[in-house]
Amino acid sequence: MTGGAGYIGGHVVRSLLGRGDGVVVVDDLSEGSAARIGAAELVRLDVADPAALGGLTAAMAGADAVVHLAARKQVGESVKRPAWYFQQNVGGVAGVLAAMERAGVGRLVFSSSAAVYGVPAGAGAGGRIAETAPTRPVNPYGETKLAGEWAIRDAATAWGLRAVSLRYFNVAGAGWPDLGDSAALNLIPLVFEALDAGGVPVIFGEDYPTPDGTCVRDYVHVRDVAAAHLAALDRLAAPGPADATALNIGTGVGASVRQVVAAVAQAAGRDVAPTAGSRRPGDPPSLVCDPGLAWRELGWRASAGLPEIVASAWAAWRSAHDAGAPAGGAVA
Repeated sequence: MTGGAGYIGGHVVRSLLGRGDGVVVVDDLSEGSAARIGAAELVRLDVADPAALGGLTAAMAGADAVVHLAARKQVGESVKRPAWYFQQNVGGVAGVLAAMERAGVGRLVFSSSAAVYGVPAGAGAGGRIAETAPTRPVNPYGETKLAGEWAIRDAATAWGLRAVSLRYFNVAGAGWPDLGDSAALNLIPLVFEALDAGGVPVIFGEDYPTPDGTCVRDYVHVRDVAAAHLAALDRLAAPGPADATALNIGTGVGASVRQVVAAVAQAAGRDVAPTAGSRRPGDPPSLVCDPGLAWRELGWRASAGLPEIVASAWAAWRSAHDAGAPAGGAVA
């Protein structure tokens, strides 16, 4: 598994180890933490470095499948450094595919993103996004994820790869307190950080065509996301033809920014009065997935709702910050 020392990766590693699977983690630890991988073997490599191909191929020796999560994931950073994002994310996929072909590993689960959809038609009306929706990313990060899916599809055609790309929506929460997302890059940890600093959370835009005027997103528990990876691996373990399937990973239920802030206030037992800011460029009004295909293909559906997601995230945040140490990186 690449990127297993990150936020989502740590949950996937622990879930795999918990059911008795052997796991080798390839991670350069630039964003992750070795403390997240437990008893899994760690191989320190940058998968985007062409010089790592030999080591990456050796790490895959005897593997049944690969889970590729290592990637850069900050949208704003991708806008500022597009060439680097393509080198890191698309180069990483290319390196993994080349190593898989050399090592004779024919099954892959890829960490993709809802960012491949960009701003879908009808997003303001709260319509749910199916996998058949046009893929029109609006930032370099989303473009790199879509390009990764294309490379995987082409490998399926060229040499028989079988793959599942999981298009995550908004991943949040913590399956275990020591695996929480401590990096304040997403809405929920940003609100936590504001509370700890005695500040006020900012809502970017209150005039969207949504029920309360704030953006609506589909929040999915990281524990459920980890379970989706295991279900995808199990699907690939069954005999079948070469293919490259893309599946939405979300709940199908949207929550507005204001609803999320209210859920944080309830979990923290504090009064939280957010302030209004201006819209951020490129923020679609609503991104909520249709998760039906993941159920039909994998037998997977999300089990946790927003209150459980926020409560678990808050417990992990307090566990990490009250102890005075971060819970690890947030790279997928």
